[in-house]
Amino acid sequence: MPEPVNASGQYWLPTPPKATWPRSEEEVSNPYIKWRKLLWSWHYAIDKGWTDEDYIEIVSGIDNAISAVDGSGFHITPTGSWENVSEALPDFCLWKDETSNVAGSHKARHLMGVLIHLAVDAAGADQRLAISSCGNAAIGAATVARAVSRPIDVFIPTWASQNIVSQLEDLDATIHVCDRKSGEVGDPCMNRFQEAVAKGSLPFSVQASENILALDGGRTLGWELAEAISNTAVDYVFIQVGGGALLTSSAIGLLEAKKFGVLDEVPKMCAVQTEGCAPFDRAWKGLPLHAPVEERVDFAISNAEQLMTPWEKPESLATGILDDITYDWIGVVKALSHTGGESIVASEYEIGEAYNLVRALGVNAEPTGSAGVAGVISALESGYLRRSDRVAILLTGVLR
Repeated sequence: MPEPVNASGQYWLPTPPKATWPRSEEEVSNPYIKWRKLLWSWHYAIDKGWTDEDYIEIVSGIDNAISAVDGSGFHITPTGSWENVSEALPDFCLWKDETSNVAGSHKARHLMGVLIHLAVDAAGADQRLAISSCGNAAIGAATVARAVSRPIDVFIPTWASQNIVSQLEDLDATIHVCDRKSGEVGDPCMNRFQEAVAKGSLPFSVQASENILALDGGRTLGWELAEAISNTAVDYVFIQVGGGALLTSSAIGLLEAKKFGVLDEVPKMCAVQTEGCAPFDRAWKGLPLHAPVEERVDFAISNAEQLMTPWEKPESLATGILDDITYDWIGVVKALSHTGGESIVASEYEIGEAYNLVRALGVNAEPTGSAGVAGVISALESGYLRRSDRVAILLTGVLR
């Protein structure tokens, strides 16, 4: 099993020592089967004496159960390109659309990875799962938990939409609405979640700081993106950052693709936050950005308490990235530092502009799901990007 790489509580998932990239002739639509020999869960199962066929059978069984609940199981999600579609964007944008994924977002990618580990471990089916979330992660967690008949507690904010609450009720999740206690510091949902874990619940989290295995399944996005990029050169990848696991795991996958010769170079990773909640950007600006990569990362770890502090009043149309702390920020620092990327803050106007543009271009994404596009708009406006730069964007959540 992978171990934490430092004492800060933040994680970066290494590549299993005996990992192999799938052969090009292997046409498999389920990412957890196609890339199984890169997943820690597969290597753990093999070390326990499982056969490859055993692993495929258990993943297929879980996927079939998820399909019965959600209408479809996991599949490699579509990519495409926009060329000269708007003055607000560079001339070429590669997009990857997660709105058709299980539960309508990328969140279930992380959680399926955790669920496979639970299956390999044969962890007690009666032990409660727990997650802190304001929307898509909660629905993703409740969907996959319902599929395998595992009880789950979902800790949501007071401002969660009634639509989200109704879907969670339909999925038989136990809902805990978390109001802020007097004098409480940090996200009350995360605080109640951590209290539940301390009492024995399993952290069924999309934050690697709470469960490193969230990065295992999340890496599938990076591998899929790498295959798309390998067919068309891309200079930058823009990914919105709330808790930080999406960008971290995608970057790990892309770096692994280079290690296995799928990519010659990894594009610059750019972290996108909104002006109404940008704790990562504030911490990033406090780093010695001209220092060597490892020195920069070490500085972040050593000064974490001073650099990563709660955002006082998170607010944005992009509600899914209103984490007052970027929990996996060390992973994001490593991703940006190793690829030469940057932190981008989009204005609220740009968040709205991106949302309207993406919908006009035919993708039914919510404001959070299109926030990466807002980052591109901001970067082009500021001069960080040129129109001739080629960018890739993840579209990550469906409009419900």
